[in-house]
Amino acid sequence: MSEFTQKQQERKNRLLAFCTQILKIDKPLDAVEKNRDIMDTVTAEEVIWVVDEMVKQFPDMENLKTGINKILNLFHKSLQNKAETELPENSFLYYLKVDNDEMDEKLKMLKPMIRQVNKEELTETLRKDLTDKFTDLLAFDAHYTIKENILFPFLEKHWSDYRCVQVMWSFHDDIRRNLKEIIQLLQGNSFDIDEFNHLAGLIFFNMYAIKFREERILFPQILKNIPEKDLLQMLRESLDMPWPYIKPQLEIKMIEMNEKEQKSGEINLQTGILFPEQIRLMLNHLPVDITYVDENDKVRYFSSPKKRIFPRSVSIVGRDVKNCHPPESVHVVEQIVEAFRNGEKDKADFWINMNNETILIQYFAVRDEQGTYRGVIEVSQEISEIKSLQGENRLLDWK
Repeated sequence: MSEFTQKQQERKNRLLAFCTQILKIDKPLDAVEKNRDIMDTVTAEEVIWVVDEMVKQFPDMENLKTGINKILNLFHKSLQNKAETELPENSFLYYLKVDNDEMDEKLKMLKPMIRQVNKEELTETLRKDLTDKFTDLLAFDAHYTIKENILFPFLEKHWSDYRCVQVMWSFHDDIRRNLKEIIQLLQGNSFDIDEFNHLAGLIFFNMYAIKFREERILFPQILKNIPEKDLLQMLRESLDMPWPYIKPQLEIKMIEMNEKEQKSGEINLQTGILFPEQIRLMLNHLPVDITYVDENDKVRYFSSPKKRIFPRSVSIVGRDVKNCHPPESVHVVEQIVEAFRNGEKDKADFWINMNNETILIQYFAVRDEQGTYRGVIEVSQEISEIKSLQGENRLLDWK
């Protein structure tokens, strides 16, 4: 090992030891003073590495997030003082940054209204204005969805220390939950100003923190080591998903891919013979979301129905299924897959209420003719209309 590499590793080990102390000690003033030199010179690359190590060592996501907030607060000055990364205009990262700036403006518009509600009674006009503004802010969920379904899969493919995205995803979910709760509070019959201030504080802190971490940690490293063609592919894929406040544009000549239509022969399905195009159309016309994960826990396919229930992008193909779910719920997926794999179970059902609809989510074990486990199919369906069915309807009625 060269002297330079050895010093790099020693610095990383010291950084990890310092961060571990911060996580475990309530008042780590002594640790801060002893490590001020490394704290004031930390780089984005080092932050990504140390968070990855901490995710591997500390499985409790809630405690880990609290510790990471403390750590990144200590690193804030060092990261802030570095020159801001210039993002290529009209690139995927550029549009994420523009989207962040729009979000920032909406947060600024909320500040005087929050001050007002703390000085005066909550009038109906102020209640409605606050509800509208927080509802508009909830649209920023689409920004997080794009990151989770497009950006994160690419980072997992290129970075060995990608686990920081798991922490970021968990913060996304915190923001979503808090925004929904503050809207419900404003729409309710009673109003608790202390709870309102608590939720508003969490929303502002987390949304600004994620913005900073994107622009000062993730984006600089992405530009350094993610190929340009992959960044272009991310932008291509994002055009098929809704952006919260902006509409990215891409010239046709930029997005032309050397994808030549391949003439495929018929496929014998034993109960019928179809062309691949017919199979694709058939699956996409079913009123359900279908996702297939193979026996190696890799996502191999998802359907594209007219009404999609959960967002998907082609970036998830080849992705480990455990990385396709938030940290707080991934253990459920792992439990299902393990039960299917060892033959204990063949089916798992869930149903949830979402956007005034009832969603049925079913998992089915896939086994070949010999009974060997070959993966799992996830099928999601909106069943509100099905739940309302009564009696029989044996006549065609298209009215």
